[in-house]
Amino acid sequence: MAGGRPEAQDHPPENGFTPLEHPVPRLLPHIDGSVLPSLGGFGRHQKQLVVLTWIPALFIGFSQFSDYFLLAQPNGTCVQPLANHSNWTVTSLPVTVTALQQPADNSTGGEGYGDGSGLLCACKEWRLELLTGLSQNVVTKWNLVCDSAWKVHIAKFSLLVGSIFGYLVMGVMADWFGRHPVLILSVLFMLVFGLSVAFSVNVTMFSTLRFFEGFCLAGLALSLYVLRIELCLPGWRFSMTMVASFLTVGGQLLMPGVAALCRNWPERDDWQVLQIVIISPFVLMLPYVWIFPESLRWLLATQHYRRSKAMMLRIARRNQVDMTTEPSGVLAELEQELHKKPQRTCIVKMMSTRNLWKNIVVLCVNSLTGYGIHHCFARSMMDPEAQPTAMCHADYYTMAGIAVATCLALCPAVGLMGRRGGLLTFMIITALASLLQLGLLNLIGKYSLRHDTVLRDTLNRKFSVAFSIIGMFSSHAVSQLSIFFCAEITPTVIRGGGLGLVLASAGFGMLTAPIMELHNQKGYFLHHVIFACCTLLCIICLLLLPEPRGQPLPESLADGETFTRQTLLHPGEQHLLLAKTDGDYSRVHDTPLHLSATGGATVAAATALAAVPASYALATGGEIIGNRAIANGV
Repeated sequence: MAGGRPEAQDHPPENGFTPLEHPVPRLLPHIDGSVLPSLGGFGRHQKQLVVLTWIPALFIGFSQFSDYFLLAQPNGTCVQPLANHSNWTVTSLPVTVTALQQPADNSTGGEGYGDGSGLLCACKEWRLELLTGLSQNVVTKWNLVCDSAWKVHIAKFSLLVGSIFGYLVMGVMADWFGRHPVLILSVLFMLVFGLSVAFSVNVTMFSTLRFFEGFCLAGLALSLYVLRIELCLPGWRFSMTMVASFLTVGGQLLMPGVAALCRNWPERDDWQVLQIVIISPFVLMLPYVWIFPESLRWLLATQHYRRSKAMMLRIARRNQVDMTTEPSGVLAELEQELHKKPQRTCIVKMMSTRNLWKNIVVLCVNSLTGYGIHHCFARSMMDPEAQPTAMCHADYYTMAGIAVATCLALCPAVGLMGRRGGLLTFMIITALASLLQLGLLNLIGKYSLRHDTVLRDTLNRKFSVAFSIIGMFSSHAVSQLSIFFCAEITPTVIRGGGLGLVLASAGFGMLTAPIMELHNQKGYFLHHVIFACCTLLCIICLLLLPEPRGQPLPESLADGETFTRQTLLHPGEQHLLLAKTDGDYSRVHDTPLHLSATGGATVAAATALAAVPASYALATGGEIIGNRAIANGV
């Protein structure tokens, strides 16, 4: 036995494995467990920075919902018709614009899509009147009706498409160059392009500048979201994110009042003043260049240790923590790592993982489905028989009220059921509301109340509105929770890119609304059926996701792989189940079949171990007895 020990020490084992040596666990990779607690935890400095991420959320809400006012459809009155007709009034221009895009061949008048559209477009001069608080907007400025109505939808596309590209590009840049440069760059170009929109000379210039405005708005929203998540400890992440969501919804609620204040401006058009008013507050973010630091979590994850040391000392000083008596040894370990070079990671490396890319794809489908089906419910909720003014304000405030109710419901739901449980619950509610709206209403009209058409239509309308409100509530919750879920399970080194993918998927879901409007709502039922099927698919896929509540944020790709789905059984219950299973087969040891199998296995093991070197047996924890190696007790 003594002759085999020196041989094992002279020749190191393969893969550098030495069972007798126990490496000291590193502290720097454990930011939530070691680094931040040594700097004061979620202290005064972190809370001040989180408040600074809340303030722009209100301005972002203004910009995201500005299309409802800048591109609102007005009522139109034909002052000078082309044919020999008297003056007539278009009382519901959203319907009229749809009809004007596709003139009918042989219609003489009537209601609905396509009826009388040839007559409606036979107008030389229009008098357009807005109902959304402004006296003039982009549609009335350049008479975007009849044959030019398609330009309104292109203008709506531009902001959303710009946001989609912004999420993808800025997310990658946030992982490569840092969160702070992306934030400052987005603010500067947001001011440039946002203010340039107000001085557009035609609709083409307006749409082009809105694309770049959406691009910068996406970079701004994404960088603030990531910075807010990375500043917080596990117990604070969700609550701090929900406060920002409330402020964004507050911007949506305040937007009609802001538009009313910009009405009848003496020197400028109303829409120009409104655009300047919603962009100018971003000037307050220019001091963020000096007062808002880079994310310490990103610096440590990418091995920017020299910058990390200076920032840690600054955070400790702000939180009034004396680092000279710091017992955890974080700074001492940081001093030993200063020689290492920074290492950056691109989102493309996500494809080399086993579980992480699947989780992100599932969340992308969830956000796409949530925002896509949200438009289906919103369209079903609108009453086509309501007055234009009442319909405009009622629908807008109803959607804003549903958003507020969603944020209020998310807080206790996630607190009780966790991230995965809450997301699964709201997705099930969305699927039920969608399927009941598609199936139950048809059953009411087909198998009951066939003779009482008035009562049947009334019930159909009430059930449709009820299911639409429930569906909008749950689908909005699904979308918000999917984005937050992705920010928690994506590692710090690629968090910007992963979150950008989910936000871009949400943008594709929102893009379905102007696409359906451009196509005159054709295929709307099929559109709803497809998204209803996607909700069923998402329910199955959600069971594969991990539960990140109370867990530290993953920092590297290897940490992201450790987020796996937990078993349904408690570890103690699983141990008892295995012990019970072993007890049931305890009598098998004395059977002839078991003895023959055990003997054959022993002979095979002895034959295999005869060829094992003594040094390898020692390296793997075995012993040398005589001339035979004993490994793992065999």
